[in-house]
Amino acid sequence: MTDIIIIGGGIAGLSVGAALAPHANVTLLEAEDALAYHASGRSMALYEANYGMDTTIALARASGDFFIHDTDYLSPRGLMVLGKKGEEDAFSSDMKKMRLVQITIDEAVAKVPILNRDVVTHAAFQPDAWDIDTDRLMQDHAKAIRANGGRVICKTSATEIRFEKRWIVTTNAETYEADLIVNAAGAWADEVATLAGVAPLGFTPCRRSVARIPAPGGHDTTHWPMFFGVNEGWYAKPDAGSLCVSPAEEHPTTPHDAWAGDMVLAQGISDYQDVVTEEVTRVQSNWAGLRTLSPDRHLVIGRATDNSAFFWLAGQGGYGFFTSPAASKLAADLILGRASEMESTIVERLSPSRFDI
Repeated sequence: MTDIIIIGGGIAGLSVGAALAPHANVTLLEAEDALAYHASGRSMALYEANYGMDTTIALARASGDFFIHDTDYLSPRGLMVLGKKGEEDAFSSDMKKMRLVQITIDEAVAKVPILNRDVVTHAAFQPDAWDIDTDRLMQDHAKAIRANGGRVICKTSATEIRFEKRWIVTTNAETYEADLIVNAAGAWADEVATLAGVAPLGFTPCRRSVARIPAPGGHDTTHWPMFFGVNEGWYAKPDAGSLCVSPAEEHPTTPHDAWAGDMVLAQGISDYQDVVTEEVTRVQSNWAGLRTLSPDRHLVIGRATDNSAFFWLAGQGGYGFFTSPAASKLAADLILGRASEMESTIVERLSPSRFDI
C-alpha cells in the first residue's frame, strides 16, 4: 500500500483522506490545535449546484448524489436574491446564472417578513439550496480515516520537506515519510509547495467577514432562506436562531488567522439594512475566513508537473464544502490510477498543468 501524507485538516484534506484511507496508509497533518480551524471552520456552507465557475458547478452537480440521496448532511434552506430600483440588469443576470425563478414582493415578504417593500423591487427564489452540517461531515471524514488505520494529527506543522525517492517531512513533533504528498493546505498551499521544492502556483487568500446579529425584530428565522443582494454584494443567512450578515468581500491578503474588517463589515451591514425594516442595533459576534483563489479562480486538482509525487488539492475559493464529494473522489481516482467519472475536459481544466508556460 502507498503511504500518503495529507497536509491540511480542512474539508479538502479530510474528504480526500476519507476517500483514500481504504486504499492507502494515510497520515493527515494539521498545524493548528484543532481540525478546520481556518476557512472550513468559519464557512457559511450551502449546497446549491448552480453557483460559481463552470468547473465548480460541474463538481457541485457531481456531488449531488452524495449530499441529496446518499447521506443526511443537508437541511432545507432556499436561496433568494433581492434587487432594488436601478439594479434590473444585475438582477436579471443573477436570475439566469443561478437558475432562479422570479417571485412577487408579497411572496418574498412571506419568506422574510422584514423586507422593506418601499426598497425591494425585485425578488427571485430557488428552493434547491440546503444548509450543510459541516461539523458532522468533517468529523465523519476524520472517523473514516482512523477506522481504516490512518492517522489524523493536529498541532503538527511541517518545518522541512525534502524528496529523496520518498518524501521526508520533518515537523515540530516528529519526522514522517511517504510516497506522495497531498497539498490541501488552503491559504498556505503555495507555502507548502515552496517548502517541498515544488513551484508555487500563485494562490491568493482573500478575506471574507461575517457578523452575527440577533434575530431581527424577535422573528423566528429558522425557515428563512439565505438572501443576497445583486452580484452577491452582501448576504444574510439564518444560523442558530440569529442572522449572519456578510459584505461578501473578497480582499486579497496573506495566509494568516483572519479577523473581520470593521469598515467593510459596517458597509455590509449598511447594505443589508437598506432592504429591511428592522434596524441593526447590536452585533453578537464577528469573524472572518480566507477564501483562497487560484490565478484563474478554478480549483486545482492534480499532480504537480515538476514532481508527480506532489498532488495539488487547493483553490476551493469558498466552494470547498459543496464540491468536496466530487473533488475528493476525482483526487482519489487520479492518485490511485482509476478512471474518473468526471468529464475529461473538466479534469483537464482543473489540472495544475494548465499553468505551465
